[in-house]
Amino acid sequence: MYQGIETFGKIVEHRAKLKPAARFVRFESSDLTYDQFHRSGNQVANAFKWLGLTKGNTCAVMLPNSPEFLAVWLGLTRIGVIEVPINTAFRGDLLTYILNKAECQVIVISSQWVDRINQISDDLLHLQHVIVVGEDDHPIPNKIGWYSYSDLISKASDSEIEVTIQPEDSSLILFTSGTTGPSKGVILTHRANFSVAKTACELMKYGPEDRLFTAFPLFHVNARYTTILVALLVDCDVVMHSKFSASRFWDICRKEQITAFNFMGSLLTMLMKQPERDEDGDNPVQKAFGAPTPLEIYEAFEERFQVKISEVYGSTELGTALYNPASSFRKGSCGFAVPIFEVEIHDEYDNPCPPGVTGEIVARPKKPDIMFSGYYGMPEATVESWRNLWFHTGDLGRMDEDGYFYFIDRNKDVVRRRGENISSYEVERVINDHPAVFESAVIGVPSELSEEEVLALIIVKEGLEIEPEELLDFCQERMAHFAIPRYIRFVKELPKNTSQRVEKYKLREEGITEDTWDRELVGYVVRR
Repeated sequence: MYQGIETFGKIVEHRAKLKPAARFVRFESSDLTYDQFHRSGNQVANAFKWLGLTKGNTCAVMLPNSPEFLAVWLGLTRIGVIEVPINTAFRGDLLTYILNKAECQVIVISSQWVDRINQISDDLLHLQHVIVVGEDDHPIPNKIGWYSYSDLISKASDSEIEVTIQPEDSSLILFTSGTTGPSKGVILTHRANFSVAKTACELMKYGPEDRLFTAFPLFHVNARYTTILVALLVDCDVVMHSKFSASRFWDICRKEQITAFNFMGSLLTMLMKQPERDEDGDNPVQKAFGAPTPLEIYEAFEERFQVKISEVYGSTELGTALYNPASSFRKGSCGFAVPIFEVEIHDEYDNPCPPGVTGEIVARPKKPDIMFSGYYGMPEATVESWRNLWFHTGDLGRMDEDGYFYFIDRNKDVVRRRGENISSYEVERVINDHPAVFESAVIGVPSELSEEEVLALIIVKEGLEIEPEELLDFCQERMAHFAIPRYIRFVKELPKNTSQRVEKYKLREEGITEDTWDRELVGYVVRR
Protein backbone atom coordinates (compact mmCIF):
# COMPACT_ATOMS: atom_id res chain seq x y z
CA MET A 1 0.00 0.00 0.00
CA TYR A 2 1.37 3.41 -0.97
CA GLN A 3 1.97 5.49 2.19
CA GLY A 4 3.70 8.68 1.05
CA ILE A 5 0.78 10.78 -0.22
CA GLU A 6 -2.35 11.99 1.57
CA THR A 7 -4.08 14.23 -0.98
CA PHE A 8 -6.33 12.94 -3.74
CA GLY A 9 -4.78 14.98 -6.54
CA LYS A 10 -1.27 13.76 -5.77
CA ILE A 11 -2.13 10.06 -5.54
CA VAL A 12 -3.83 10.21 -8.97
CA GLU A 13 -0.83 12.06 -10.42
CA HIS A 14 1.48 9.43 -8.94
CA ARG A 15 -0.41 6.51 -10.54
CA ALA A 16 -0.73 8.34 -13.88
CA LYS A 17 3.03 8.83 -14.10
CA LEU A 18 3.77 5.20 -13.25
CA LYS A 19 1.25 3.54 -15.58
CA PRO A 20 -0.56 6.10 -17.76
CA ALA A 21 -2.15 3.65 -20.22
CA ALA A 22 -3.40 1.17 -17.59
CA ARG A 23 -7.13 0.91 -16.96
CA PHE A 24 -8.23 2.39 -13.65
CA VAL A 25 -12.04 2.26 -13.77
CA ARG A 26 -14.34 0.27 -16.02
CA PHE A 27 -17.83 1.70 -16.28
CA GLU A 28 -20.67 -0.25 -17.86
CA SER A 29 -19.81 0.95 -21.38
CA SER A 30 -16.39 2.60 -21.16
CA ASP A 31 -12.94 2.37 -19.59
CA LEU A 32 -10.93 5.15 -17.95
CA THR A 33 -7.12 5.01 -17.86
CA TYR A 34 -4.98 6.69 -15.22
CA ASP A 35 -3.73 9.24 -17.74
CA GLN A 36 -7.26 10.06 -18.93
CA PHE A 37 -8.37 10.49 -15.34
CA HIS A 38 -5.36 12.68 -14.51
CA ARG A 39 -5.83 14.96 -17.53
CA SER A 40 -9.60 15.27 -17.17
CA GLY A 41 -9.07 16.42 -13.58
CA ASN A 42 -6.67 19.11 -14.81
CA GLN A 43 -9.25 20.28 -17.35
CA VAL A 44 -11.91 20.61 -14.67
CA ALA A 45 -9.46 22.48 -12.43
CA ASN A 46 -8.61 24.97 -15.18
CA ALA A 47 -12.25 25.42 -16.22
CA PHE A 48 -13.46 26.02 -12.69
CA LYS A 49 -10.60 28.39 -11.97
CA TRP A 50 -11.76 30.38 -15.02
CA LEU A 51 -15.23 30.54 -13.45
CA GLY A 52 -13.66 32.22 -10.42
CA LEU A 53 -13.63 29.33 -7.96
CA THR A 54 -10.69 29.42 -5.55
CA LYS A 55 -9.42 27.43 -2.60
CA GLY A 56 -11.99 27.29 0.20
CA ASN A 57 -15.04 27.91 -2.02
CA THR A 58 -17.76 25.24 -2.14
CA CYS A 59 -19.15 23.48 -5.22
CA ALA A 60 -22.09 21.06 -5.25
CA VAL A 61 -22.06 17.93 -7.42
CA MET A 62 -25.23 16.06 -8.38
CA LEU A 63 -24.26 13.39 -10.88
CA PRO A 64 -24.67 9.65 -11.42
CA ASN A 65 -21.62 7.37 -11.33
CA SER A 66 -19.69 8.43 -14.42
CA PRO A 67 -16.28 9.58 -15.71
CA GLU A 68 -17.56 13.16 -15.34
CA PHE A 69 -18.19 12.68 -11.61
CA LEU A 70 -14.66 11.37 -11.11
CA ALA A 71 -13.17 14.22 -13.14
CA VAL A 72 -15.06 16.86 -11.16
CA TRP A 73 -14.04 15.27 -7.85
CA LEU A 74 -10.39 15.30 -8.93
CA GLY A 75 -10.46 18.77 -10.48
CA LEU A 76 -12.00 20.39 -7.42
CA THR A 77 -9.41 18.86 -5.09
CA ARG A 78 -6.59 20.17 -7.30
CA ILE A 79 -7.61 23.79 -6.77
CA GLY A 80 -8.70 23.33 -3.16
CA VAL A 81 -12.43 23.86 -3.79
CA ILE A 82 -14.54 21.99 -1.24
CA GLU A 83 -16.90 19.52 -2.90
CA VAL A 84 -20.48 19.09 -1.68
CA PRO A 85 -21.78 15.78 -3.14
CA ILE A 86 -25.58 15.67 -3.17
CA ASN A 87 -27.80 12.61 -3.23
CA THR A 88 -29.33 12.48 -6.70
CA ALA A 89 -32.77 11.80 -5.23
CA PHE A 90 -32.89 15.12 -3.35
CA ARG A 91 -35.23 17.87 -4.46
CA GLY A 92 -37.27 20.76 -3.10
CA ASP A 93 -36.72 21.96 0.46
CA LEU A 94 -33.82 19.66 1.31
CA LEU A 95 -31.92 20.51 -1.88
CA THR A 96 -32.47 24.22 -1.20
CA TYR A 97 -31.30 23.80 2.38
CA ILE A 98 -28.05 22.03 1.44
CA LEU A 99 -27.12 24.47 -1.32
CA ASN A 100 -27.75 27.44 0.96
CA LYS A 101 -26.24 25.97 4.11
CA ALA A 102 -23.01 24.99 2.33
CA GLU A 103 -22.92 28.36 0.53
CA CYS A 104 -22.45 26.66 -2.84
CA GLN A 105 -21.56 29.09 -5.62
CA VAL A 106 -21.58 26.39 -8.32
CA ILE A 107 -23.38 23.12 -8.93
CA VAL A 108 -22.44 20.46 -11.49
CA ILE A 109 -25.62 18.58 -12.30
CA SER A 110 -26.91 16.01 -14.75
CA SER A 111 -29.35 17.36 -17.32
CA GLN A 112 -31.99 14.91 -16.09
CA TRP A 113 -32.25 16.82 -12.79
CA VAL A 114 -31.88 20.41 -14.00
CA ASP A 115 -35.58 21.12 -13.49
CA ARG A 116 -35.06 20.71 -9.75
CA ILE A 117 -32.77 23.76 -9.76
CA ASN A 118 -35.27 25.75 -11.82
CA GLN A 119 -38.00 24.97 -9.28
CA ILE A 120 -36.01 26.38 -6.35
CA SER A 121 -33.89 29.06 -8.07
CA ASP A 122 -35.68 31.98 -6.36
CA ASP A 123 -34.75 30.57 -2.94
CA LEU A 124 -31.04 29.98 -3.62
CA LEU A 125 -28.88 32.53 -1.83
CA HIS A 126 -25.39 31.82 -3.13
CA LEU A 127 -25.63 29.86 -6.39
CA GLN A 128 -24.07 31.72 -9.33
CA HIS A 129 -23.34 29.03 -11.91
CA VAL A 130 -24.98 25.78 -13.01
CA ILE A 131 -22.84 23.39 -15.08
CA VAL A 132 -24.98 20.86 -16.93
CA VAL A 133 -23.68 17.42 -17.90
CA GLY A 134 -25.62 16.07 -20.89
CA GLU A 135 -28.11 17.59 -23.31
CA ASP A 136 -30.39 20.20 -21.75
CA ASP A 137 -33.32 22.21 -23.04
CA HIS A 138 -34.77 23.46 -19.75
CA PRO A 139 -35.65 27.15 -19.24
CA ILE A 140 -32.84 29.17 -17.68
CA PRO A 141 -33.40 31.61 -14.79
CA ASN A 142 -31.78 34.95 -15.59
CA LYS A 143 -29.96 35.39 -12.31
CA ILE A 144 -27.90 32.18 -12.65
CA GLY A 145 -25.18 31.53 -15.23
CA TRP A 146 -25.65 28.23 -17.08
CA TYR A 147 -22.90 26.30 -18.86
CA SER A 148 -22.56 23.08 -20.78
CA TYR A 149 -20.01 20.84 -19.08
CA SER A 150 -18.72 19.48 -22.39
CA ASP A 151 -18.32 22.97 -23.88
CA LEU A 152 -16.61 24.28 -20.77
CA ILE A 153 -14.17 21.37 -20.51
CA SER A 154 -13.38 21.28 -24.24
CA LYS A 155 -11.98 24.81 -24.00
CA ALA A 156 -9.93 24.13 -20.88
CA SER A 157 -6.24 23.21 -20.78
CA ASP A 158 -5.11 19.90 -19.30
CA SER A 159 -1.97 21.52 -17.90
CA GLU A 160 -1.36 21.26 -14.16
CA ILE A 161 -2.32 24.07 -11.81
CA GLU A 162 0.02 24.94 -8.97
CA VAL A 163 -2.15 25.21 -5.86
CA THR A 164 -0.72 24.01 -2.56
CA ILE A 165 -3.03 21.39 -1.04
CA GLN A 166 -2.23 19.97 2.40
CA PRO A 167 -3.58 16.74 3.93
CA GLU A 168 -5.29 18.76 6.66
CA ASP A 169 -7.15 20.95 4.12
CA SER A 170 -10.91 20.47 3.82
CA SER A 171 -11.80 18.20 0.91
CA LEU A 172 -15.58 17.91 1.01
CA ILE A 173 -18.76 18.46 2.98
CA LEU A 174 -21.10 15.48 3.28
CA PHE A 175 -24.56 16.13 4.68
CA THR A 176 -25.81 13.60 7.21
CA SER A 177 -29.45 12.85 7.85
CA GLY A 178 -30.92 15.26 10.39
CA THR A 179 -32.24 13.72 13.59
CA THR A 180 -33.62 16.26 16.04
CA GLY A 181 -32.88 19.12 13.67
CA PRO A 182 -31.75 19.98 10.14
CA SER A 183 -29.15 17.89 8.31
CA LYS A 184 -25.57 18.69 9.26
CA GLY A 185 -22.69 19.20 6.81
CA VAL A 186 -19.73 17.06 7.89
CA ILE A 187 -16.39 18.65 6.95
CA LEU A 188 -13.78 16.04 5.97
CA THR A 189 -10.12 16.63 5.25
CA HIS A 190 -7.96 14.75 2.75
CA ARG A 191 -6.26 12.99 5.67
CA ALA A 192 -9.60 11.86 7.12
CA ASN A 193 -10.57 10.37 3.76
CA PHE A 194 -7.21 8.61 3.41
CA SER A 195 -7.62 7.25 6.94
CA VAL A 196 -10.88 5.53 5.91
CA ALA A 197 -9.22 4.07 2.82
CA LYS A 198 -6.13 2.86 4.67
CA THR A 199 -8.23 1.16 7.34
CA ALA A 200 -10.17 -0.68 4.62
CA CYS A 201 -6.90 -1.75 2.96
CA GLU A 202 -5.51 -3.10 6.22
CA LEU A 203 -8.73 -4.88 7.19
CA MET A 204 -9.23 -6.54 3.80
CA LYS A 205 -5.56 -7.01 2.89
CA TYR A 206 -6.15 -5.56 -0.58
CA GLY A 207 -3.35 -5.71 -3.14
CA PRO A 208 -2.61 -5.19 -6.86
CA GLU A 209 -4.13 -8.59 -7.65
CA ASP A 210 -7.60 -7.42 -6.52
CA ARG A 211 -10.40 -6.02 -8.66
CA LEU A 212 -13.12 -4.16 -6.78
CA PHE A 213 -16.76 -3.84 -7.76
CA THR A 214 -19.21 -1.17 -6.63
CA ALA A 215 -22.67 -0.01 -7.62
CA PHE A 216 -22.87 2.43 -4.71
CA PRO A 217 -23.14 6.11 -5.67
CA LEU A 218 -20.15 8.45 -5.62
CA PHE A 219 -22.05 10.84 -3.35
CA HIS A 220 -21.50 8.30 -0.54
CA VAL A 221 -18.31 7.58 1.42
CA ASN A 222 -18.45 3.90 0.49
CA ALA A 223 -17.80 4.21 -3.24
CA ARG A 224 -15.38 7.10 -2.85
CA TYR A 225 -13.08 6.09 -0.04
CA THR A 226 -13.48 2.34 0.40
CA THR A 227 -13.41 1.60 -3.34
CA ILE A 228 -11.92 4.34 -5.58
CA LEU A 229 -9.32 5.65 -3.12
CA VAL A 230 -8.53 2.10 -1.93
CA ALA A 231 -7.75 1.10 -5.52
CA LEU A 232 -5.39 4.07 -5.90
CA LEU A 233 -3.56 3.14 -2.70
CA VAL A 234 -3.00 -0.54 -3.52
CA ASP A 235 -2.68 -0.22 -7.33
CA CYS A 236 -5.71 -2.30 -8.34
CA ASP A 237 -8.62 -1.37 -10.57
CA VAL A 238 -12.37 -0.87 -10.16
CA VAL A 239 -15.51 -1.92 -11.98
CA MET A 240 -18.26 0.61 -11.31
CA HIS A 241 -21.95 0.43 -12.22
CA SER A 242 -24.63 3.03 -11.64
CA LYS A 243 -27.22 0.64 -10.18
CA PHE A 244 -27.18 -2.56 -8.17
CA SER A 245 -28.81 -5.62 -9.75
CA ALA A 246 -29.27 -8.65 -7.50
CA SER A 247 -30.19 -10.91 -10.44
CA ARG A 248 -27.09 -9.94 -12.47
CA PHE A 249 -24.63 -9.45 -9.62
CA TRP A 250 -22.75 -12.77 -9.74
CA ASP A 251 -22.72 -12.87 -13.55
CA ILE A 252 -21.08 -9.42 -13.51
CA CYS A 253 -18.54 -10.62 -10.96
CA ARG A 254 -17.67 -13.66 -13.10
CA LYS A 255 -17.40 -11.66 -16.32
CA GLU A 256 -15.24 -8.94 -14.77
CA GLN A 257 -13.23 -11.27 -12.51
CA ILE A 258 -14.16 -9.33 -9.36
CA THR A 259 -12.32 -10.36 -6.19
CA ALA A 260 -14.02 -8.11 -3.60
CA PHE A 261 -17.07 -5.93 -3.01
CA ASN A 262 -18.58 -3.82 -0.24
CA PHE A 263 -22.11 -4.11 1.12
CA MET A 264 -24.50 -1.87 2.98
CA GLY A 265 -28.01 -2.35 4.21
CA SER A 266 -29.98 -5.18 2.69
CA LEU A 267 -27.58 -6.06 -0.16
CA LEU A 268 -26.60 -9.45 1.28
CA THR A 269 -30.23 -10.30 2.01
CA MET A 270 -31.25 -9.44 -1.55
CA LEU A 271 -28.50 -11.68 -2.94
CA MET A 272 -29.61 -14.54 -0.70
CA LYS A 273 -33.21 -14.15 -1.88
CA GLN A 274 -32.19 -14.88 -5.48
CA PRO A 275 -33.05 -18.40 -6.73
CA GLU A 276 -30.28 -20.86 -5.92
CA ARG A 277 -28.05 -21.95 -8.81
CA ASP A 278 -25.55 -24.78 -9.03
CA GLU A 279 -22.77 -22.32 -9.86
CA ASP A 280 -23.42 -19.96 -6.91
CA GLY A 281 -20.13 -20.89 -5.25
CA ASP A 282 -18.23 -20.82 -8.54
CA ASN A 283 -17.26 -17.16 -8.67
CA PRO A 284 -13.99 -15.20 -8.35
CA VAL A 285 -15.08 -13.12 -5.33
CA GLN A 286 -13.05 -13.90 -2.22
CA LYS A 287 -14.09 -11.26 0.31
CA ALA A 288 -16.64 -8.59 1.18
CA PHE A 289 -17.03 -6.05 3.93
CA GLY A 290 -19.66 -3.62 5.16
CA ALA A 291 -22.53 -3.37 7.64
CA PRO A 292 -24.79 -4.66 8.93
CA THR A 293 -24.24 -8.40 8.55
CA PRO A 294 -27.63 -10.09 9.01
CA LEU A 295 -27.06 -12.76 11.66
CA GLU A 296 -29.66 -15.11 10.23
CA ILE A 297 -27.89 -15.44 6.87
CA TYR A 298 -24.20 -14.85 7.71
CA GLU A 299 -23.07 -18.49 7.70
CA ALA A 300 -25.38 -19.52 4.88
CA PHE A 301 -24.11 -16.65 2.70
CA GLU A 302 -20.46 -17.59 3.19
CA GLU A 303 -21.21 -21.23 2.47
CA ARG A 304 -23.40 -20.65 -0.58
CA PHE A 305 -21.20 -18.07 -2.33
CA GLN A 306 -17.79 -19.00 -0.87
CA VAL A 307 -17.12 -15.43 0.23
CA LYS A 308 -15.52 -14.36 3.52
CA ILE A 309 -17.37 -11.53 5.27
CA SER A 310 -15.87 -8.79 7.46
CA GLU A 311 -17.97 -6.19 9.26
CA VAL A 312 -17.22 -2.57 10.19
CA TYR A 313 -18.79 0.15 12.31
CA GLY A 314 -18.44 3.87 11.76
CA SER A 315 -20.10 7.01 10.49
CA THR A 316 -19.49 9.92 8.16
CA GLU A 317 -17.94 11.84 11.06
CA LEU A 318 -15.85 8.96 12.41
CA GLY A 319 -14.80 7.00 9.40
CA THR A 320 -14.26 3.39 10.50
CA ALA A 321 -13.82 3.01 14.26
CA LEU A 322 -14.55 -0.72 14.77
CA TYR A 323 -13.91 -3.76 12.62
CA ASN A 324 -14.77 -7.42 12.83
CA PRO A 325 -12.35 -9.21 10.45
CA ALA A 326 -13.34 -12.46 8.76
CA SER A 327 -10.29 -14.14 10.29
CA SER A 328 -11.57 -13.53 13.84
CA PHE A 329 -15.25 -12.83 13.14
CA ARG A 330 -17.44 -12.76 16.21
CA LYS A 331 -21.06 -13.28 15.22
CA GLY A 332 -23.37 -10.51 16.36
CA SER A 333 -20.54 -8.07 17.03
CA CYS A 334 -19.47 -5.05 15.01
CA GLY A 335 -15.88 -5.68 16.09
CA PHE A 336 -13.14 -4.16 18.18
CA ALA A 337 -11.51 -0.73 18.03
CA VAL A 338 -9.16 -0.09 15.11
CA PRO A 339 -5.66 0.89 16.33
CA ILE A 340 -6.07 4.61 15.55
CA PHE A 341 -9.22 5.03 17.71
CA GLU A 342 -10.27 4.79 21.32
CA VAL A 343 -13.84 3.52 21.64
CA GLU A 344 -15.86 3.18 24.85
CA ILE A 345 -19.42 2.72 26.12
CA HIS A 346 -20.61 5.63 28.27
CA ASP A 347 -23.63 6.17 30.49
CA GLU A 348 -25.79 9.31 30.41
CA TYR A 349 -23.22 11.14 32.58
CA ASP A 350 -20.31 10.14 30.32
CA ASN A 351 -18.91 7.64 32.77
CA PRO A 352 -17.46 4.47 31.20
CA CYS A 353 -19.79 1.46 31.44
CA PRO A 354 -18.43 -1.92 32.52
CA PRO A 355 -18.54 -4.87 30.08
CA GLY A 356 -22.07 -6.09 29.35
CA VAL A 357 -23.78 -2.81 30.30
CA THR A 358 -25.63 -0.87 27.59
CA GLY A 359 -24.71 2.76 26.95
CA GLU A 360 -23.78 5.14 24.16
CA ILE A 361 -20.90 4.32 21.80
CA VAL A 362 -18.33 7.13 21.98
CA ALA A 363 -14.97 7.46 20.24
CA ARG A 364 -11.94 9.69 19.78
CA PRO A 365 -8.89 9.57 17.50
CA LYS A 366 -5.29 8.82 18.44
CA LYS A 367 -3.95 10.77 15.45
CA PRO A 368 -4.75 14.30 14.21
CA ASP A 369 -7.16 15.05 11.36
CA ILE A 370 -8.43 11.48 10.89
CA MET A 371 -12.00 12.44 11.81
CA PHE A 372 -14.30 15.19 10.68
CA SER A 373 -13.23 18.72 11.56
CA GLY A 374 -16.70 20.02 12.41
CA TYR A 375 -20.20 20.64 11.12
CA TYR A 376 -20.19 23.36 8.48
CA GLY A 377 -21.68 26.58 9.85
CA MET A 378 -22.89 24.80 13.01
CA PRO A 379 -20.32 25.40 15.79
CA GLU A 380 -22.79 24.63 18.57
CA ALA A 381 -23.62 21.23 17.10
CA THR A 382 -19.89 20.52 16.72
CA VAL A 383 -19.19 21.31 20.37
CA GLU A 384 -22.20 19.30 21.54
CA SER A 385 -21.10 16.22 19.60
CA TRP A 386 -17.64 16.46 21.24
CA ARG A 387 -18.76 17.00 24.82
CA ASN A 388 -16.24 15.82 27.42
CA LEU A 389 -13.70 15.29 24.60
CA TRP A 390 -15.46 12.22 23.20
CA PHE A 391 -17.40 12.10 19.95
CA HIS A 392 -20.92 10.93 20.76
CA THR A 393 -22.32 8.68 18.06
CA GLY A 394 -25.90 8.62 19.35
CA ASP A 395 -25.84 4.82 18.99
CA LEU A 396 -26.49 2.40 21.83
CA GLY A 397 -24.22 -0.58 22.35
CA ARG A 398 -22.29 -2.70 24.80
CA MET A 399 -18.80 -4.20 25.03
CA ASP A 400 -17.84 -7.71 26.14
CA GLU A 401 -14.89 -8.76 28.29
CA ASP A 402 -12.70 -9.24 25.19
CA GLY A 403 -13.21 -5.73 23.83
CA TYR A 404 -15.72 -6.67 21.12
CA PHE A 405 -18.54 -4.15 20.68
CA TYR A 406 -22.20 -4.91 19.97
CA PHE A 407 -24.53 -2.41 18.32
CA ILE A 408 -27.98 -2.43 19.95
CA ASP A 409 -30.04 0.41 18.54
CA ARG A 410 -29.91 3.97 17.27
CA ASN A 411 -30.43 6.57 19.89
CA LYS A 412 -31.27 8.90 17.02
CA ASP A 413 -34.42 9.17 15.01
CA VAL A 414 -32.86 8.09 11.74
CA VAL A 415 -34.60 5.44 9.66
CA ARG A 416 -32.19 3.11 7.86
CA ARG A 417 -33.74 1.80 4.63
CA ARG A 418 -31.85 -0.24 2.04
CA GLY A 419 -28.52 1.41 2.73
CA GLU A 420 -29.90 4.96 2.97
CA ASN A 421 -30.18 7.03 6.13
CA ILE A 422 -33.52 8.85 6.17
CA SER A 423 -34.07 11.82 8.45
CA SER A 424 -37.39 11.53 10.24
CA TYR A 425 -37.18 15.27 10.83
CA GLU A 426 -36.97 16.01 7.10
CA VAL A 427 -39.84 13.66 6.23
CA GLU A 428 -42.01 15.09 9.00
CA ARG A 429 -41.30 18.63 7.81
CA VAL A 430 -42.60 17.82 4.33
CA ILE A 431 -45.67 15.96 5.60
CA ASN A 432 -46.52 18.77 8.02
CA ASP A 433 -46.57 21.22 5.10
CA HIS A 434 -49.68 19.50 3.72
CA PRO A 435 -52.66 21.77 4.42
CA ALA A 436 -54.71 18.91 5.91
CA VAL A 437 -52.01 17.68 8.31
CA PHE A 438 -51.93 18.94 11.90
CA GLU A 439 -48.93 16.92 13.12
CA SER A 440 -46.90 13.87 12.17
CA ALA A 441 -44.30 11.49 13.55
CA VAL A 442 -42.06 9.30 11.41
CA ILE A 443 -40.39 6.12 12.65
CA GLY A 444 -38.68 3.07 11.25
CA VAL A 445 -40.32 -0.34 11.47
CA PRO A 446 -38.67 -3.69 10.66
CA SER A 447 -38.42 -4.64 6.99
CA GLU A 448 -38.57 -8.13 5.55
CA LEU A 449 -35.31 -7.28 3.72
CA SER A 450 -33.54 -6.33 7.00
CA GLU A 451 -33.13 -2.77 8.21
CA GLU A 452 -36.33 -0.69 8.19
CA GLU A 453 -39.31 0.76 6.32
CA VAL A 454 -40.78 4.23 6.91
CA LEU A 455 -44.01 4.54 8.90
CA ALA A 456 -45.70 7.94 9.18
CA LEU A 457 -48.29 8.54 11.90
CA ILE A 458 -50.59 11.42 10.97
CA ILE A 459 -52.95 13.67 12.93
CA VAL A 460 -55.36 15.32 10.47
CA LYS A 461 -56.66 18.82 11.13
CA GLU A 462 -60.15 18.92 12.61
CA GLY A 463 -62.86 18.95 9.95
CA LEU A 464 -60.51 17.89 7.13
CA GLU A 465 -59.79 14.57 5.44
CA ILE A 466 -56.93 13.17 3.40
CA GLU A 467 -56.38 9.89 1.61
CA PRO A 468 -53.01 8.09 1.94
CA GLU A 469 -52.45 8.21 -1.82
CA GLU A 470 -52.99 11.98 -1.85
CA LEU A 471 -50.43 12.43 0.92
CA LEU A 472 -47.84 10.33 -0.93
CA ASP A 473 -48.49 12.27 -4.14
CA PHE A 474 -47.70 15.40 -2.13
CA CYS A 475 -44.50 13.83 -0.79
CA GLN A 476 -43.27 12.62 -4.18
CA GLU A 477 -42.75 16.18 -5.40
CA ARG A 478 -40.84 17.21 -2.29
CA MET A 479 -38.52 14.42 -1.13
CA ALA A 480 -36.28 11.57 -2.27
CA HIS A 481 -38.06 8.46 -3.52
CA PHE A 482 -36.48 6.23 -0.90
CA ALA A 483 -37.82 8.45 1.91
CA ILE A 484 -41.47 8.17 0.82
CA PRO A 485 -43.34 6.38 3.64
CA ARG A 486 -44.41 2.84 2.92
CA TYR A 487 -46.85 2.78 5.85
CA ILE A 488 -49.35 5.43 7.00
CA ARG A 489 -51.53 5.36 10.08
CA PHE A 490 -54.00 8.08 11.02
CA VAL A 491 -54.16 8.71 14.77
CA LYS A 492 -56.00 11.09 17.12
CA GLU A 493 -52.94 11.87 19.24
CA LEU A 494 -49.24 11.12 19.64
CA PRO A 495 -47.63 10.04 22.94
CA LYS A 496 -45.57 12.89 24.41
CA ASN A 497 -43.44 13.50 27.48
CA THR A 498 -43.63 16.51 29.81
CA SER A 499 -41.44 18.49 27.40
CA GLN A 500 -43.98 17.77 24.65
CA ARG A 501 -41.53 15.65 22.70
CA VAL A 502 -43.05 12.69 20.88
CA GLU A 503 -42.13 9.44 22.62
CA LYS A 504 -41.18 7.54 19.50
CA TYR A 505 -40.09 4.46 21.40
CA LYS A 506 -43.75 3.87 22.25
CA LEU A 507 -44.67 4.16 18.58
CA ARG A 508 -41.94 1.67 17.68
CA GLU A 509 -43.27 -0.75 20.26
CA GLU A 510 -46.71 -0.56 18.63
CA GLY A 511 -45.18 -1.03 15.18
CA ILE A 512 -47.50 -1.93 12.31
CA THR A 513 -51.07 -2.22 13.58
CA GLU A 514 -54.22 -3.53 11.88
CA ASP A 515 -55.27 -0.01 10.88
CA THR A 516 -51.91 0.76 9.21
CA TRP A 517 -52.12 1.45 5.46
CA ASP A 518 -49.43 -0.23 3.30
CA ARG A 519 -48.76 1.28 -0.12
CA GLU A 520 -47.34 -1.99 -1.42
CA LEU A 521 -50.57 -3.86 -0.67
CA VAL A 522 -52.61 -1.41 -2.74
CA GLY A 523 -50.07 -1.18 -5.57
CA TYR A 524 -49.11 2.47 -5.12
CA VAL A 525 -46.00 3.14 -7.25
CA VAL A 526 -43.27 5.54 -6.12
CA ARG A 527 -41.59 7.41 -9.00
CA ARG A 528 -37.81 7.47 -9.17
